[in-house]
Amino acid sequence: MRRAVITSSATVAGVILLLSLKPHDTATGGGVISSGGSGTPAPAATSAPAVSAPAPSAPSAQATTGASRSVTGDAANTRYGAVQVKVTLDGSRISKIDVIRYPNRDRRDQEINSFALPQLNQEAITAQSAHIDAVSGATYTSDGYTRSLQSALDQAGL
Repeated sequence: MRRAVITSSATVAGVILLLSLKPHDTATGGGVISSGGSGTPAPAATSAPAVSAPAPSAPSAQATTGASRSVTGDAANTRYGAVQVKVTLDGSRISKIDVIRYPNRDRRDQEINSFALPQLNQEAITAQSAHIDAVSGATYTSDGYTRSLQSALDQAGL
């Protein structure tokens, strides 16, 4: 009987400790990771996290010269922070993707995203769509990336 009381008390204490854990703050933004037409990803920014302004509610497609244009997707909130991409299109072809917001609050976020975002950029440029596989170990970032990318492509009319 005494063991049952001790075991139950320890279990309750463990559950309370687990429930008191807080996820990352989603208000922080991130650096920029881009992939140019050559497919060579740029390294992740390692500076301190920056707080980004909320994504605009109106479509943010900006026409540039000729058939080349840039479209910024909506920020997609994830458990660890927002992910937002800016897509450069040559006609209807994706030529470059810049990740303008991503979780980079702590060292682990930076480590995961410095590995995952270049892979996601390369896959999206190769696929020419947001229908890409998630990167193992970066499920939340992958989900936010594809949602923001699809938002940008929708705004571009693709």
